[in-house]
Parts: sequence; structure tokens; C-alpha cells
Amino acid sequence: MAIAALGQLNLEEPPPIWGSRSLDCYEKLEQCGEGTYGLVYMAKDIKTGEIVALKKIRMDNEREGFPITAIREIRILKKLHHENVIQLKEIVTSPDNNKDEGGIYMVFEYMDHDLTGLADRSKLRFTVPQIKCYMKQLLTGLHYCHVNQVLHRDIKGSNLLIDNEGKLKLADFGLARSFSHDHSGNLTNRVITLWYRPPELLLGATKYGPAVDMWSVGCLFAELLNGKPILPGKTESEQLTKIYELCGSPDENNWPGVSKMPWYNPMKSSRPLKRRVRETFWSFDRHALELLEKMLVLDPSERISAKDALDAEYFWTDPLPCDPKSLPKYESSHEFQTKRKRQEMRHNEEAAKKRKLQHPQQQQSRLPPQQHSRLPPQQHWPAGPNLPINNAPPPQLPAAGPSGHHYYQKPRGDAPDPNRYHHSGNQTGGYNNQSRGGYSNGSFPPQGRGAPYGADPRGPSSRYGVGPPNYSHDGGQYGGSGRGQNPMGGARNQQYGWQ
Repeated sequence: MAIAALGQLNLEEPPPIWGSRSLDCYEKLEQCGEGTYGLVYMAKDIKTGEIVALKKIRMDNEREGFPITAIREIRILKKLHHENVIQLKEIVTSPDNNKDEGGIYMVFEYMDHDLTGLADRSKLRFTVPQIKCYMKQLLTGLHYCHVNQVLHRDIKGSNLLIDNEGKLKLADFGLARSFSHDHSGNLTNRVITLWYRPPELLLGATKYGPAVDMWSVGCLFAELLNGKPILPGKTESEQLTKIYELCGSPDENNWPGVSKMPWYNPMKSSRPLKRRVRETFWSFDRHALELLEKMLVLDPSERISAKDALDAEYFWTDPLPCDPKSLPKYESSHEFQTKRKRQEMRHNEEAAKKRKLQHPQQQQSRLPPQQHSRLPPQQHWPAGPNLPINNAPPPQLPAAGPSGHHYYQKPRGDAPDPNRYHHSGNQTGGYNNQSRGGYSNGSFPPQGRGAPYGADPRGPSSRYGVGPPNYSHDGGQYGGSGRGQNPMGGARNQQYGWQ
């Protein structure tokens, strides 16, 4: 099959070879992810040595054949072709003599990290240029999906994959769905992870569009800046309460038609609440706060689109987004792996506490045993705080007098030795004032409305610009042209990891 250019749809059907290759062509290396719809393994192509990700499709609860979610994911991914969307390489099946008999696997490019696993790495805090870099790539890939009438419906950190070249890709399209711009079809509202689920779905909406993804992007954006999730509800009612406390309680003034939502009355706030986004995140940069306000709008019809978000002032003011290739390289970090490490650490800590309770350390109440000597026995001396034990002879005491020496032959009353302390203070210990630096913001191709490090931020557009990606579309809410070109140019050198 001829692969379409970046930003164009793959409209041809895949060749018959899809599904004809066996799982034996790959060697599983380790598990790197686990989700509702499958397990993910890091694997190696035995013939070429290429590292890939194998996503096993769960067939446990399927009584009517192949799972519909997997069919949707395959159909959507085989037609999408963009540098910020994960690439589906092929489908393989396990042979009859394999222990995974009947197993079906999707083969993806391998990526080194997911965003959540990377953020959880020793509580790593991203710099502002790094956050802008990741957000810009996320919005570019999402804009491409929305233009081609695809809703992701599960935007969260563990579904955003990053390689060691700094490239970010949208992944896990298991809940993705095609949509129509007129929102004529009924869609399920039981999608999107709870912490990132928009209020319209929590109130029972079944007709919705790209705005549901943009709410999730807003939650993730604030999480990156804040260092922790902003709406960590445990139940749907608690999630709505947290949304009301942050964004205000909905009514016909700020959200026309909300009173007709199926679950509006049962989930209605007990008292009117004011919007507190600016008060809650007062420490955020002014432009970041303006963009966040437009993402976390209760009324989905007023929520900012991915295309307009890419053109926000936030991405065009200092500090500018860094070049993805300038980001530091880390050891592989996926949410599945970091969770497992945390569980192991907790288990080890609990086991150590139990051992300590079961076998408390006995206090040493006796002196060490006497060392036997071949010397003749010495005269015993009375015990005292300054006298030795084990029958050793007493020290010879010098006579006190003009020498001014005390018991242990040290000068008495003189000033302390001037060489006792270093003249310049603590030279080796403590904290020093060396600059810790950060992520490199080195030069890279100029960007969108202007060169990122040039004198004029609104100069001519170039390859690293921020506008709608270079693909065709038919206009509408996400159509039209932006202020630059595709912000994420360049070849992709690394591969995929899963959650």
C-alpha cells in the first residue's frame, strides 16, 4: 500500500499481508503497559532487529467475535498518517502451537516514554519551554484528528507517548470514534477517564463533538503546570462537585440549555458557586491562564478548538517552546512501570515494618566480653567515669601547676586552634550555589509567527511553524488556515511504548 504523505489520509485498503504474519516473527522483551482493552509488550523483530510494541487484543469477554473497540481502533489508525499520531505497522496472530493460541496483536512503533511515566520519574518537573513543546505537539495531532472527524475520547498523560527525540504522539485509540460535524448521531457518554471527563458527559450528553477532547487537554495542561491532577474525583458526583467548585455551577446564563441535560437536576449544585480558575491558579503565567480559561469552559460550544489554541499567545511569548531534540534523554519510563516500582517500594517498606515489629532489637544491657590477656593479673581499681575498665592500670596523672595542662595533657583556657576551621567556611558540604540549568533551548528552525529566538516574534512562517498541519480538510469549525505551517516538522527516528 502506498503510504500517504504526512497530514493526508490513507484511503486505500491495507494489503492482504495484514494478519498473515505470525507472532513468532517477534521476540517479547518485557511488558510495558496494560489497559482496559489489552496488554502491551516491548518486542523485537527477529529478522530486522527493530524494536516495536505489541498490543494484545483482549478476547476474554467477547462472545460475539472480534471486539468492536479493536475494530474501530484498527480502522481509524490505518487511515490516519501524521507525525503526532502513533503508527500502526501491522496485525499478527499467534500460531496454534503457541501458548497464546488465538491471540491477535497490533504492532506499533515503539516509544520510549509516556507523559505520565516521565512526569512520575522522581517527581520530575517539566520546564515551561518543555511544557509548551509537548502541548504544541498534542494540539497539532489532535487538530489533525478533529479535521478528519475523529474524536480521541481518552486524552490523558499515559496515552501521550514520547520518544528520546522529544517527539510526542497520540496513542490508544481504543475509545476513538468518528463523528459528524452536525452531531446528529448518538454517542455513549461512558468514555474518557474520570479526572479528564468534561461536564457535558457527566450530565448525560449523547451528542457531542471535539470539545470533549479539549476539556481533557485543559485538565492535562493545568496538571503539567501545577505538578499534580487538578480534578481527582473518585465518583461521578464527586467529579462534578470538583468541576463546579473550580469552574462555577452551571445555569442557563453561562450554559444555555444545560437545564435540559438528562442528569442536570439530580447532579445540581446545592448552592450557587462562582468560577475560581484564576484564583486557584494565580501563580500561572498570564498567557497560560488565559488559554486554560478558554479550555475549561463549561459550555462546550464556547470551548476553544485545537486550531485556535495553537494560535494562542501562550505559544508566542517568552520563554518559547523548545526544540524537541534539545530535551534530555531518559531511561524508559511508562506509567505501568512507574506504578509497579512504587508498589514494590511500598511492599518492601511494609515488609520491613512488619519485621521490625515481630523482631524488635534487644537493647544492649551488658558490656562487651572481657578480652583475656596472658599478662599477670593487675590490681583492681574502683569504677568511675574517668577510669578504664578491664583491670587496666590508671593513667599517670601529671601534677597540676604552672604548666597549665589539665588531666589529658591538653592546654587549659587557651583560644581555639586557628586552623581548626577552614577560613572560607564549609568548602565541601551543604548546598552550593551552582546553577542547575534546565532543558536546553538551543537554536532550531524558526517557528510559525516568527523565529523563536529572533528579534521580531511575528516574522515570516517556516517549517517549525504553528498553524494547522499541512493536510487538506473541508473547513468548518476546525477548518481554515492558521498563522503558520505544521509546528512539528522533521523525521521520526524513535518508536513506541504503551499504556
